[in-house]
Amino acid sequence: MAVSVNAIHAASTNALASGQVSSLVTEARRAAGYSVDDLAVTTGLVNDEIESIENGSDADPAKLKRIAAALKVPASAFYAS
Repeated sequence: MAVSVNAIHAASTNALASGQVSSLVTEARRAAGYSVDDLAVTTGLVNDEIESIENGSDADPAKLKRIAAALKVPASAFYAS
């Protein structure tokens, strides 16, 4: 399943302004058709790490880069520019 980079970028502009990195990660994961378990296997992270990012309690840039790579979206989709 393809993820529209344009859709994520458009969403990221508004979401990053309000500090909603977690919702961008969740949206990108769902758009790619990944479960949390699938993403954990693909990134090498554990479920708890992904859930922490998705609930907003963690925004580790290294983890976000791994997630972006797994979802085949630019890492900048999760960062303020």
